[in-house]
Amino acid sequence: MTLTLYVARRFMGMLLRVLGIFYGILLLIDTIDQLRGVTDSGRGMGTALKLAALNVPESLYRIFPLIVVLSSIALFVNLARSSELVVVRAAGRSGLRFLMAPVGTVLLVGLLSVSVLNPLVAATSRAFGAAHTEIVRGGKSVLSVSAAGLWLRQANDEGQTVIQAARSSSDATQLYDATFLRFGADGMPTERIDAATATLEPGAWRLDGAKRWNLAASNPEAVSVVEPDGFRLPSDLTREGIRDSFGKPSAIPFWSLPDYIDGLERAGFSARTHRVWFQMELAQPLLLIAMVLVAAGFTMRHARFGKTGTFVLFAVLSGFAIFFLRNFAQVLGENGQIPVILAAWSPPIAAVMMALGLLLHLEDG
Repeated sequence: MTLTLYVARRFMGMLLRVLGIFYGILLLIDTIDQLRGVTDSGRGMGTALKLAALNVPESLYRIFPLIVVLSSIALFVNLARSSELVVVRAAGRSGLRFLMAPVGTVLLVGLLSVSVLNPLVAATSRAFGAAHTEIVRGGKSVLSVSAAGLWLRQANDEGQTVIQAARSSSDATQLYDATFLRFGADGMPTERIDAATATLEPGAWRLDGAKRWNLAASNPEAVSVVEPDGFRLPSDLTREGIRDSFGKPSAIPFWSLPDYIDGLERAGFSARTHRVWFQMELAQPLLLIAMVLVAAGFTMRHARFGKTGTFVLFAVLSGFAIFFLRNFAQVLGENGQIPVILAAWSPPIAAVMMALGLLLHLEDG
């Protein structure tokens, strides 16, 4: 038990150190990148640093498997150079039994990252998106999906327009049972338009089956107007702008993803990207275990055998290969080329099997 806690403590210490190094590097790079954008809006270094601090957690979370494999390599190399692995084996503990401590630790870290860190990263990602839109893009449009359907917001010099629709096409350029609620510059509602369908065209929405009410009148129903089909309502929204307004799966907390997926599908959107992300989050602990086993397979050997640098390179390349294979499978899953479950679970399962085969060959072969 004492040895298990010692190895777990060494592993956690190494993981936190590598994580801190990557955080500092990414924060510096992202601050420089954000500085290029905020200078156009008259902001300075403080704003760029704030945006970078909100954006870096998502980047760290995405490369967390690589951080785990680098931490594992550093741990096993240090244990080999200090001859602690030799002492452990001389005490009668096999290499596979010794690995129970780092594997158990990384399993716990993986579960905590999905259940606790994921919602925190999602919160910082949403905060970054809102701040970046407000500072850099001016915050002109927002899209959200709820149980009531699709919600859009557009703005111009005259005021804002809130759009709600029960259903939409996959790219939200055609709305069904749509309601347009227009607000003046003072924030008070001025007009309501209901339409059976609304189609986004360059510079305007084309409304069919539309009825308009003047909310500034004392009796809006008495002065309501039925507009002919093809009535155009000015808009600066574009297909690309609406697409960019969709929340990334990483910006949605893990615990809220099932309800968000249901809401997307009820509104008429494809939720395949979010389904792939959800399954990948479920498979994250297994992927982290695979990274530890891969690192152990190449570097859990005595330093006197030589070629330590070569085996470290093999371990790093193997970790990167698994990471990019996982990302490639994610792309295939999102595009519908392979099933969602296969895209999320096949890379970590294959990596664990190959790493275990390598370890069994080295320990008992």
